[in-house]
Amino acid sequence: MRQYICMIHAFNFLPMPSSHRLPNKYFGHSLVLKLFVSAAFWLCIGPNASAQSKTPPAEFPVNPLEITTPDPLLPSPSPTPEEQKNLAVALEQLNTQAQAKLIAGDKLGAFETWNRELRLRRVLGYLAETQALGRVGAIAWTENERYQVQVITQRLDAISQQLKSSNDLQLLTALASAFEQVRVPKSALAVYNQILALQPQGSAAAEETLQTIAELNLSWFDYPQAIASYNQLLSIAKAKSDRPGELAYLQQLVYIYDQSKQRQQAVETKQQLLTIYQQEKLLTEVPKLYLAIATDYEVLGQLEQAFASYQQAYTSAWALQQFFQAGEALRKLVALYRSQDQVDEALQTSQILLQADEQAVNVYGMMNTYDQIGQINVKRGNYSEALAAFQNGLDLAKQLQYQQDYFTQQVEAANKQISK
Repeated sequence: MRQYICMIHAFNFLPMPSSHRLPNKYFGHSLVLKLFVSAAFWLCIGPNASAQSKTPPAEFPVNPLEITTPDPLLPSPSPTPEEQKNLAVALEQLNTQAQAKLIAGDKLGAFETWNRELRLRRVLGYLAETQALGRVGAIAWTENERYQVQVITQRLDAISQQLKSSNDLQLLTALASAFEQVRVPKSALAVYNQILALQPQGSAAAEETLQTIAELNLSWFDYPQAIASYNQLLSIAKAKSDRPGELAYLQQLVYIYDQSKQRQQAVETKQQLLTIYQQEKLLTEVPKLYLAIATDYEVLGQLEQAFASYQQAYTSAWALQQFFQAGEALRKLVALYRSQDQVDEALQTSQILLQADEQAVNVYGMMNTYDQIGQINVKRGNYSEALAAFQNGLDLAKQLQYQQDYFTQQVEAANKQISK
């Protein structure tokens, strides 16, 4: 019927009688008329014909885990222990078949087989089903099978509701792990907190669960919750005089504070960590930590503390013959002196920096330091000292075959100033 109506509308646009007709130049020959009618006809019936040729997709697909068609592997809804044992063996075979199909490139067939396995797993209880859901869910996630992940997550949610008052730690642990496998951290954390509430406070099991909670929060970039968990763990470690644990939790907190740009908290935590390094004679870690503390102080605008920490970073590194680390601290110190127009201090520190770079065999660093000394002297009008620095820089640049033109220009400029 729709086609006839469309045709009527199409003929309404045909040329009018000659008394009302526009000049022929607007309509052309009769071929144009034929093309017009043909186009109008197919415009009308085209979408309808296409719709008739295709079967409309199911708007609400059947959940493959909720199919209730009887399965030949399940002889009765309530199988005996012996039947359950046989069923478990058959389900392992289904899992093996599904893996083989996936490897062969039959992804659809693989998940159809896994879904059959998952439906039958329900008969074996929540633990067996939950473990299988997590296993298949992890594969579905890797294969980017979003709908499969969705239906598995829905089933895990349903199980979670049934286990709200459960105290079965093995089952709850399997459920939390399954939520992790399908990447639903919020649900996983809820179950882990349920587990934590069931464990004796201060026990090794509770600490392990709290570690899992902290790591999960950190892996999903929930820094506030991760900080809270690691601070709890830190308190537990301190109470038990557990130095390795205390050290590990402080290092994690330092990492989180650095990542989240919480400079003040980072400094305070690094100071605690520094104390432990010194008490435990972990001295090789000290210079790097002093350098990190100094950087935080500089960002915070606490320049006096920054100067002191850079100096401690340099002296501790030099004492340990960590000359490259010492050079890094001295470089930062020179830059800070220059930013505060403390030119004499910057020049003196640059001379020490040259020694550190020489000890570290850091030729590139020495070249840049000579350039820095030259620039400072140019700014002060000491062109002879600047020339000497630039000449030394040029010698190193030739050795490195790098920035030779730059240093040549600086030498020429300094010579011109001296010749005036």
